[in-house]
Amino acid sequence: MNSISVDELAALGREASILDVREDDEYAEARVPGAKSVPLSRLEASLGELPPRRPVYVMCASGGRSAKATAFLAGQGFDAVNVLGGITEWYRSGHPVDFGPQGLR
Repeated sequence: MNSISVDELAALGREASILDVREDDEYAEARVPGAKSVPLSRLEASLGELPPRRPVYVMCASGGRSAKATAFLAGQGFDAVNVLGGITEWYRSGHPVDFGPQGLR
């Protein structure tokens, strides 16, 4: 399984396509700016919303759900990359996080 650290992902900049597979309430509480929310429970039904020809960086709270999602997406032909440590590590490393429901799509 392809994996990336939060620092490596941050270095890619805003052009990186980040997929957050946590549940809606978790995403509303805190999220990486620009990350797309598709809960793991709805991932299979949402495949058409994902970019088919570019890497998708998959994130959850700490890495468990994103590993499952990454394996599933890779099996569907996506260039999926697991984000090690999830948003917890992202925050601990000092990268920007949006808090609260403001700006939700």
